[in-house]
Amino acid sequence: MSDFGSTGGDVYTLPIETDGDPIDLTPMMRGSAAALAWGCDGRLTARLLAAGQTEIVDIVPGRAPQITHVLWSGPESLAFDNLTACPSASSAVVHESFTAPPEIEVGRIGRWRNLTSANAGMHLAARVESLSWPSDDFEVQGWLLLPEHSAGKMPMITVVHGGPAAAVMPSFSGPGLISELLARGYAVFRPNPRGSYGQGERFAMANIRDFGHGDLRDILAGIDAAAKSAPIDVTRLGITGGSYGGFMTMWAVTQTDRFKAAVAAAGISDWLSYTGENGIGAWMLPYFGASAYDDPAVYAQSSAVNFIRNVHTPSFAYVGERDIECPAPQTQEFWHALRALGVPTSIMIYPGEGHGLRDPDHIADALNRTLSWFDRYLKSNEP
Repeated sequence: MSDFGSTGGDVYTLPIETDGDPIDLTPMMRGSAAALAWGCDGRLTARLLAAGQTEIVDIVPGRAPQITHVLWSGPESLAFDNLTACPSASSAVVHESFTAPPEIEVGRIGRWRNLTSANAGMHLAARVESLSWPSDDFEVQGWLLLPEHSAGKMPMITVVHGGPAAAVMPSFSGPGLISELLARGYAVFRPNPRGSYGQGERFAMANIRDFGHGDLRDILAGIDAAAKSAPIDVTRLGITGGSYGGFMTMWAVTQTDRFKAAVAAAGISDWLSYTGENGIGAWMLPYFGASAYDDPAVYAQSSAVNFIRNVHTPSFAYVGERDIECPAPQTQEFWHALRALGVPTSIMIYPGEGHGLRDPDHIADALNRTLSWFDRYLKSNEP
C-alpha cells in the first residue's frame, strides 16, 4: 500500500516470550481486519470490513483459527481506541454513515446510544444501496448513491478510491463533490474493485502485476450492475478519482469509450517516468514484482501513455504543484498527449499544493471545474 493509516488484512498473533512464528488466526477470511483490541477472558476483538459491512467480531487466539461470533454488523463506519467484548462492559465509539455525520455513541456493543449531537442537522440527501456483482471469479462490492428525488434516467459518475489498497466505507463526506453531484441529479457509483480491502487477502492481492486490467473489468461490470438496479443513462457516464483513482481515470479512458467525461486528480500516466519522479517508490515493488528498470514490460502494460491514441473521452486533469506522491509531470504528460491528439482536455496545476488540496480557494476551484466539466459533456444533450 502507499497510504499511511490505510490498513486491512488477516489477524495474526505473535508470541513475544518465545521464538515462535506468527499465527494467522483468520486465513481465507472474506473480510479485512482494520482494528484490534484485547477484551476479557483472552478474547481478541476485531473490527472488520466485510463486503461493505462493518463488523465487530470475537476471535479466540490459538492454533485453531476461528471467529467465535459476530458481535455487531451494519452499514456504518466505526472508530474506537479500545473496545472490550465483556458482556457487562460499556464502550465508546464514533459512528457515521454515508448520510449521517460522525457522533460519539456509548453502551454495550450493539446497544449503543448517541452521547453527542455535535453535527445535528447535517445530512447527505441520498438513497444508498450496497451492490454486489460477479467479475471473473470474484464477487465484487460497491456502493450506489442516488439523489433522494429523481425522475427519469440519470447520468452517473464513477468515483474510484485512492490507495491502491483501501476501500470505500460508509462514511460521511460532508459538503463537496459527492453532495454536489447528487444535488445536480447525478447518480454516484463508488466501487471496491480487486485490490481493495473487505473481501479477504486473495482479493486484496489480485491486482499485483495486473494494475488497471482486472480492476477495470470489475468497475465496468459494476456499472452494468448499477444500471440494472437503478434508472442509469449508460450513454452519460463519467469517471473521476484521485491518486490511484486518478491513475484509474487516466487508464480507463485509454481502454474504453464508455465514459463520456473524465476528471483525473493527481493521476499517474506513465509508470516508467513516475519511477524517476516520485518520493514514495518503495510501495511499487510488491505490486509490480520488480523495479521498472528490471522489468519495464510489466510497467508498460499499465501505463496510459502507451495507449493514449485510443482516447476519445474529454478529460480534465489537475494536481498539486508540489505533489511528491503523484508528481505534476504525470498530469502534464497526460494532458499534453491529449492536446496533441485533438482530444478535448484541460489542466490545472495548483501552486504550493501537495498530494491533496488544502487551500480552501483551490478546493473550491477544483470542485467548480470538475462539476462544470461533467455538466458540459454529460448534460449538454439533455432535453
